[in-house]
Amino acid sequence: MNFELSEELSTLQSTVRKIAAEKVLPRAREIDRTGKYPQDLFEVFRDAGLLGLCIPEEFGGSGAGILGLTIAIEEVAKYSNTAALMLLLTRLPTGPVMIAGSREQKEKYLPGIANGTKRAAFGLSEPQAGSDVMGMRTKAIPDPENEGGWILSGTKCWMSGVAQADWYTVFAKTSEVTSRSHDSVTAFIVERNSEGLKVGNLDKKMGVRGVDTGELLLDNVRVPRENVIGEVGGFRLAMLGLNSMRPIVAARGIGLAEGALMYATKYVEERQAFQKPISSQQGIQWEIAKLAVEVEAARLLTYRSAWLADQGKFTKEWVPFLSAAKYYATELAVKASSVALQLLGAAGYMEDHLTELYYRDAKQLTIVEGTSQIQLGLIARGVLDRDLWWD
Repeated sequence: MNFELSEELSTLQSTVRKIAAEKVLPRAREIDRTGKYPQDLFEVFRDAGLLGLCIPEEFGGSGAGILGLTIAIEEVAKYSNTAALMLLLTRLPTGPVMIAGSREQKEKYLPGIANGTKRAAFGLSEPQAGSDVMGMRTKAIPDPENEGGWILSGTKCWMSGVAQADWYTVFAKTSEVTSRSHDSVTAFIVERNSEGLKVGNLDKKMGVRGVDTGELLLDNVRVPRENVIGEVGGFRLAMLGLNSMRPIVAARGIGLAEGALMYATKYVEERQAFQKPISSQQGIQWEIAKLAVEVEAARLLTYRSAWLADQGKFTKEWVPFLSAAKYYATELAVKASSVALQLLGAAGYMEDHLTELYYRDAKQLTIVEGTSQIQLGLIARGVLDRDLWWD
């Protein structure tokens, strides 16, 4: 058992750590304040080769895998979860294509993501179908004018990167919309310039501003046969895609927790009270220590889950291990941001400090791509089914 990063991953970590400190940190507050998409950071990531980390070399990426992307996102999330989300969006919509897409789909859609000429987004959730994925009502019917093609109608919501995307991975019902059968859902690649497709309302968010989240409206959008991902009736693909994303979302959590703790630690070392730094107070030290232990525990869970996912171990029997990382790391982000803010006292509540930004950004992580409650259910099912067991 080797806990050391390979030379390549260690170099990646150092490189991204430097980029995060020099390029991301100075922009974090402005991005949050203006809500404007940080194109400059996108170009920094592109030039550094970070947009293709999880994409195989044969399709223009670097082949660093989910672990490589996890490491990069952890570093970036120390200062901006918006910037970390930009990196996450190189994997979320491309995941189903890499898992089940045709050779032609991979050759057509993956290189553009890797080189930064294209962006993508992921359409699964709907107003009445969040955690209840099978409640989706976006409908796909056979196209009578194009053999094997489909016509999509419906509304997707809470789509991160919806306004910036050039193409979308969209899930729709290919049988009755009331069906709860898993073979009634299929994944499609939908081009941004498709007739009948429109970006709808953009959400006004509490945090993680700068990457637009909003609606995708589909009104009789024609999708050719070659844009069906995998097989018709491939609901399992949606779950495999989300399962493999757990380490990447977890990385946003541990990065935020690390950033908040480091920020608060530096503050308490400088803040004087009772004629000495408040970091000398045992109560303060204990809070720092407890968070430090939890950060390290979350990192171990997250790196293991990324290692598993890179081996293709994101099917049902591995779900509790992946969900444990997502659950623990994102809940830790909420806890760490709260404790960090408290350590700064009144100052931490003000926009003069990043702690209030960490605090607002953290909560999103316990909701997106499977809430904490969904993760707990999956972990419990893993124990009950003996997928997670100790004898």
